[in-house]
Amino acid sequence: MDSLAIITSGGDAPGMNAAIRAIVLSCHKKGIECIGFYHGYNGLIDDDYQTLTPDMVRPIMQYGGTILKSARCPQMHTDEGVKSVVKTLQRHNIKALVVIGGDGSFRGMMALQPHWTGRLIGVPATIDNDLACTDSTIGFSTAVNTATQAIDKIRDTANAFERVFIVEVMGRHSGHIAFNVGLATAAESILSFENCPAQDLAQVKQTLIEQIQTKQQNNHSSFVIVLAENLWPGGPQGLQQALHREAHIDSAVCVLGYIQRGGSPSTEDRILATELAMEAVEAAFTESGVMIGKEQGRIKRSCIIGATEQSKPVDQAIHSVYKLLT
Repeated sequence: MDSLAIITSGGDAPGMNAAIRAIVLSCHKKGIECIGFYHGYNGLIDDDYQTLTPDMVRPIMQYGGTILKSARCPQMHTDEGVKSVVKTLQRHNIKALVVIGGDGSFRGMMALQPHWTGRLIGVPATIDNDLACTDSTIGFSTAVNTATQAIDKIRDTANAFERVFIVEVMGRHSGHIAFNVGLATAAESILSFENCPAQDLAQVKQTLIEQIQTKQQNNHSSFVIVLAENLWPGGPQGLQQALHREAHIDSAVCVLGYIQRGGSPSTEDRILATELAMEAVEAAFTESGVMIGKEQGRIKRSCIIGATEQSKPVDQAIHSVYKLLT
């Protein structure tokens, strides 16, 4: 019997379990043994695995996280770590490895390619939505919904106290979450990589101060700033201190953090994960070094190098709407 292996790697994303479920059920229908390795590439190095059956995965679609656990794996940056993974795959006679994860996880796939003759398939799962060759990654929809609900609640307090709030959202070095959440919550300001180049931060800060002061002249008003992580020197606290130091503007900081990576996946993420995972099984015995994505409503297979090396800017239409409304 042919064997296919699955790992979930890197940061967890809501919908990973839905992808695991679809892969296992698809393999079962095709008579393929499906093996799950725990904790990403670490499980392949340590030979920590479980044969997955339909009964094990049927009830997991609605859960966040991943039943296979996840982790970073520094050893994949070494020849010794890569060779350990190859030995495990060969020991179990694995014909294909499906990696459910993001940019770093796919770079691990690329490191394996020269050393292993089996097939490598990537399924994009990261809340950051920073992989090219797919309109959306698994987990992005849920993260945006979670952050939107949180900021809606923050807005209630901001209105009650007529306060300025700085809310930091995740995204690594991408503004997809920041722009989508900022628009969805009617934030007065969105600060992200796409509209705040590092060399222009002084001017951005001055413009922000002027916007806040103008808004504060109106009674009973609040001001919400959605800030992309890794953008501002010193993070949201750095921006908070700068506003107070230069304009005596008091503000509150809320870092949403890991709350964005948890929770039951949205309908969109469940369906996307299922579609991409089923196609991954179809591709697993005919192609290698590809990522399964969905663009303009169509499932497609793309070179894994292109998916990781190309930049993926925020949709220009979303950017234009924000500029029009501010």
